[in-house]
Amino acid sequence: MMRNFNYSKLKDKKWDSEILGLVASIYKYQGKQELYLKQRPRELNKLIEIAKIQSTESSNEIEGIVTTNARLKKIMQEKTTPKNREEQEIAGYRDVLNLIHESFDAISISQNYILQMHRIMFSHMHNPIAGQTKTVQNYISATFPDGHSEVLFTPLSPFETPEALNNICNEYNRVTGNLEVEPLIAIPIFMHDFLCIHPFNDGNGRMSRLLTTLLLYRSGFYVGRYISLEAIIAKNKSTYYDALGKVGVNWHEENENVLPFLKYILGTVLAAYKAFEDRFSIVEEKLPAVELVRKAILQKLGRFTKQDIIELCPALSVSSIEGSLKKLMDEGEIKREGVGRATKYIRLK
Repeated sequence: MMRNFNYSKLKDKKWDSEILGLVASIYKYQGKQELYLKQRPRELNKLIEIAKIQSTESSNEIEGIVTTNARLKKIMQEKTTPKNREEQEIAGYRDVLNLIHESFDAISISQNYILQMHRIMFSHMHNPIAGQTKTVQNYISATFPDGHSEVLFTPLSPFETPEALNNICNEYNRVTGNLEVEPLIAIPIFMHDFLCIHPFNDGNGRMSRLLTTLLLYRSGFYVGRYISLEAIIAKNKSTYYDALGKVGVNWHEENENVLPFLKYILGTVLAAYKAFEDRFSIVEEKLPAVELVRKAILQKLGRFTKQDIIELCPALSVSSIEGSLKKLMDEGEIKREGVGRATKYIRLK
């Protein structure tokens, strides 16, 4: 007997103060971000391109799909044809992400659209399962240091999957459409169910991250446009896996504990808003380039790269950042380690 999905139950749940605090903070930052966007649209557009590249790179890297920086940039700018499986997967993710960025308000939450996005994600390779729910049973397993692996969770059967996917889309649309459930609660719950259904034979993790971005945009939380949520997830992979590891416990019995995953998703969104504010506070002031770079460096602990400063100073050109770094080195404020690609800087004061 397949489990039921009833999102109306969520409105009667008593959430703890941590979850209520996260929701309130996200709304506070969302309001601030709207003001910033009105004030400085030009500089913020630069952040969009950086975020897209980071999202594509990070979401694929979580799955072990990697390429060089130079190739990644070319694929993102569509200046090259993917030349191996990794690059085909990266290009597919780029296509879906671009689609979400440009048309999120026209992509409703339905099984049909989810399958279409899956098809696009695999469109650069001849994958017979692209755009179809799973045809064979899949398992969520963990591999341990000694090499043995254990099944942590058995998702729904292929036979039950289409109906369940339909059900969670309908439930999500119903409770967010009639304002019965706060979207910041409904989004993680939908994602939790999506991961437990595990609807595809390949691409579930990447689809879940793309859908999270889509759902947030459709609810008016645009932070993922400027700060990559996937990059925040990839930076703390172990926390992500901890949250995912608890997904599924007692899920089939409709007695799952959604709190760890809910807190994880809300914490990630809040971290992105805070990172956006950090970047914006540097953009805001009309200071000479070297002063802006100095402010950016003050936010960095330990080693940092030129790329870190480029992201924190979207208003500056790369050459003025390079000039400023050189000036700060000459003045003994920072020192350089390594050469070429491996160059890192350290703050001395």
